[in-house]
Amino acid sequence: MLVLLPPSEGKAASGRGAPLKPESLSLPGLAGAREAVLAELVDLCAADEDKAREVLGLSEGLRGEVAKNLELRTAGARPAGEIYTGVLYDALDLAALDPAARRRAARSLLVFSGLWGAVAVTDRIPSYRCSMGVRLPGLGALGAYWRTPMASVMPEAAGSGLVLDLRSAAYAAAWKPKGEVAARTATVRVLHAPTRKVVSHFNKATKGRIVRALLTVGAAPEDPAALVEALRDLGYVVEARAPGRAGTPWALDVLVDEVH
Repeated sequence: MLVLLPPSEGKAASGRGAPLKPESLSLPGLAGAREAVLAELVDLCAADEDKAREVLGLSEGLRGEVAKNLELRTAGARPAGEIYTGVLYDALDLAALDPAARRRAARSLLVFSGLWGAVAVTDRIPSYRCSMGVRLPGLGALGAYWRTPMASVMPEAAGSGLVLDLRSAAYAAAWKPKGEVAARTATVRVLHAPTRKVVSHFNKATKGRIVRALLTVGAAPEDPAALVEALRDLGYVVEARAPGRAGTPWALDVLVDEVH
């Protein structure tokens, strides 16, 4: 099972250890594209702070994020699973998983990123600010930029099993499963049961809890239909829609009343 996650807008501080080693990151086929984004981002932030804030969509209060990007090559790095914070990652709580579940997380979780393309939760990266919705002056819109390199590496990364796609729309734009990969992909939407509407907090927290539960029990569904059964066994109310045509993913709605 491969689980695709969005990053978090907020991030923990960089570590105090060794800086980024790009060659150590997962999905080495993305190395050239990562270097191109990294180089332009650092140059942008070094040249004009106000322009960088405009491009990155940062308010005056987030001016310090520009300085953070200047230090991407030298700042200490930490596992991506520690860098990303926020509702989904709080609910996932990787640090509190037992050793077996942490090993499963290291093998199965990929976090999509405007800067890195995608990284494993064990990849060591510095804290940064660059969402997939950013349009860099040279490379253009990052969602579109990443499509070509992602198309060359993600089918292999997906292997032959289930792909559980929990990404938000901006990050899903960087890679859309096709063909037989799409047929074994499931996207998940979390709905507030009484209103049947997507509520951001319910959506993020429940997705984190779902991943945590699957990792904890060691569930290994091989296809979307098996995932539906696994989630129902875990107590979730799930409505599933099989693909209406070839080459499209399954769509799962998870209904929740409240999230504590």
